[in-house]
Amino acid sequence: MGNTPTIQLERRANVSQIEAQLVFTKNLNHVISNIHDHVIRKINTAYNFDEIMLEVSKDICMIFNADRLTIYSLDKDKATLISKVKTGANLVKDLKLRITEQSFAGYVALHKKILNIADVYDEKELASHSTNLRFLQDVDKRTGYRTKQALVVPILDPDSKDLAGVIQVLNNKVDQPFSRMIVDGILELAQNLAVALRQSQQQPTVKTKYDHLIYDAVLSADELNLAVSTARRKNADVEDVLLDDFQVKPAALGKSLALFFGVPYEPFKADRAKPSDLLKNLKREYIESSQWVPIDEVSEGLVILTTDPEWIQTSRVVNNVFSRSRLVYRVCSQREFNATLNLFFGGGGGGGMSSGSEMDDTSMDEMLSAMGGDEEEIDDVAQEDVSEAADNELVKLVNKIIMDAHKMGASDIHVEPAPGKGKTVIRLRKDGSLLPYIEVPSSFRSALVTRIKIMCDLDISEKRKPQDGKIKFNKYGPLDIELRVATIPSQGGMEDIVMRILATGEPIKLNELGLSARNLETLKTVISKPYGLFFVCGPTGSGKTTTLHSVLGHINKPETKIWTAEDPVEITQKGLRQVQINKKAGMDFATIMRAFLRADPDVIMVGEMRDKETVSIGIEASLTGHLVFATLHTNSAPESIVRLLDMGMDPFNFSDALLGVLAQRLAKRLCKKCKKPHTATQDELKSLLAEYSTELMNCASWRQDTNAAYKALYAEWVRLFADEMGRFTLYEPVGCEDCSGTGYRGRVGLHELMVGTDLIKKNIQEHARVAEMFANALNDGMRTLKQDGIEKVLSGITDMHQVRVVCMK
Repeated sequence: MGNTPTIQLERRANVSQIEAQLVFTKNLNHVISNIHDHVIRKINTAYNFDEIMLEVSKDICMIFNADRLTIYSLDKDKATLISKVKTGANLVKDLKLRITEQSFAGYVALHKKILNIADVYDEKELASHSTNLRFLQDVDKRTGYRTKQALVVPILDPDSKDLAGVIQVLNNKVDQPFSRMIVDGILELAQNLAVALRQSQQQPTVKTKYDHLIYDAVLSADELNLAVSTARRKNADVEDVLLDDFQVKPAALGKSLALFFGVPYEPFKADRAKPSDLLKNLKREYIESSQWVPIDEVSEGLVILTTDPEWIQTSRVVNNVFSRSRLVYRVCSQREFNATLNLFFGGGGGGGMSSGSEMDDTSMDEMLSAMGGDEEEIDDVAQEDVSEAADNELVKLVNKIIMDAHKMGASDIHVEPAPGKGKTVIRLRKDGSLLPYIEVPSSFRSALVTRIKIMCDLDISEKRKPQDGKIKFNKYGPLDIELRVATIPSQGGMEDIVMRILATGEPIKLNELGLSARNLETLKTVISKPYGLFFVCGPTGSGKTTTLHSVLGHINKPETKIWTAEDPVEITQKGLRQVQINKKAGMDFATIMRAFLRADPDVIMVGEMRDKETVSIGIEASLTGHLVFATLHTNSAPESIVRLLDMGMDPFNFSDALLGVLAQRLAKRLCKKCKKPHTATQDELKSLLAEYSTELMNCASWRQDTNAAYKALYAEWVRLFADEMGRFTLYEPVGCEDCSGTGYRGRVGLHELMVGTDLIKKNIQEHARVAEMFANALNDGMRTLKQDGIEKVLSGITDMHQVRVVCMK
């Protein structure tokens, strides 16, 4: 009887041990099943075994109570182990290890033995296995991590017993050698990994559900490989990359899926009726996780929509729910599946086909309908406006307007309320032109404006004065963008709002700006000077800031100190010290420039030189050994010089400082997909030559021998733009889905680069007229905006109509 408590304690310990064993076995079986599921389901979506193991590695560590895990597979040379190692959030690289006794994994691979080491720093313990065995301590020394326990097991083919790889787990979290239970579990995992590895290696290397895109010439094999690698780098779905980055049409993707799975493709239909009877016992969460949904009942049977018919049919999960029905399957893309769920259940995008939480035009109509019609407007301000602006549907509407504008590539959003019962018109500026977007009922006019003011922290009670603000949209929606907002009182007591979507991210490389080869070479020479003054001029929205940031990116080196004063700071670059203008705090361009001169700069960039004081400081800075860049709102390069002289600049100091002036415009770019080519006729070429040479008639060489100059120009065109037969190809706009039927998509820069040559400097000192300076610049090799545009017409980038639109005087 005296031993009863001891026996009870032993029994409890045995029960706890059995329970722990059961939990461990259950978790292990779950992970092993998960691995096989990954192999079966993801091999066909361009995943490989190493990436699958990266996905399940956390689960394996948790089960074995280990801190770190590495899984090696045997390389083709049979002498090297390879493992995928994460080096960043989305970056993966190969780690290679030779099979020798000098590493744990190499020893296990060589001898096909288990290593279970209590302390990797214990040399006696290592020597008991092999005198050559070493623990590589460099990683611990670099990171401060202390490795102690190590369990390393070979992965052997269950039939041939050949080596397939190695599993290595480090540091038991209870700080004890790995137990027998864990060793047995690792051995079981290794056996299953060997089977999974063999299955993955037996899969056809090119048999993916996207292969028919190659067969149908939608993509090349290289483009498909690039899409897969881009998806891995972005940590995105391959389908999203194909649809968004590679512009693959949903129908083409659907056809490829249908041919791969052997079932018909079912496109998304915004007007599909919700099958309430079929969905009454199904929750959205279950459907999302299981990836199938009933959409209709037809004569052939119950129609099941899924992204993976093969998996759904094999698992027989639908048969368990609809046991008495005959099932027919349809396949669609993941995006179309999500859109169908949104259509049936609401939320998450309202049935739209766009990615993320963006919504289509159908949901916009639904939104406006839900908000109500044109009731009498309640024009009281303050608290009523605030509560109305907080209304859920209105918040969604404003967010959607901004997200749609960003998705369409618009630069500005114009909110234009009409007085009385007139609707509020919203227009988007895309590629320089305003396009109608939606009309909002008059009853929501005040609330719409108030909501936008709240988002950019403006005074909602102030309606008589213009206000400026900024929206950081990631506070309100899924996009990490900023918008500059301007409110302007308009006729009838209304307030117009214009929102500029600010450019984000890295600057465009100088070589990708669209400069002609001549202008690019000249520009690189000019900006490589150690000091001087360089201007970029043009109207608002002509890309001046983008160009200056590309220039700064070209000269941005670790040994160079670059200060910028901008209003606002739109593009950010590592290595630049950027300052935001804040006039309320007394920080205008002139004040900041004076501060820069005391801050040991090498390069200074000023967002805009609009007054005499700022220009004077810029000239002073450039004459004292600094390289100064700035923008001007002027029409052409020679006109910029005269404008600055009219401000009262000293012509001698100014001429000494000037490096050059780059004038630019943005013309619409022809849509690459639908532009229509034709061989240029002689009349078209004569017309282009005549228009190109109009301004060159002021040059001395053209006045002396016009015919010879014409022939020389034509010969240069043939060399640069004609084919081997001497024929020129011109293009016309057509219109397609990609360009919204306009024939144009994106914009291209037209440039006029005037360098501060000795002759130009002499003109500045003499206060020469614009015409004289213009003729001298042409003699020195400058090409006008229109001439650069004509060269881009001959290159097939744009057409003459667009060049004339932006270059008319």
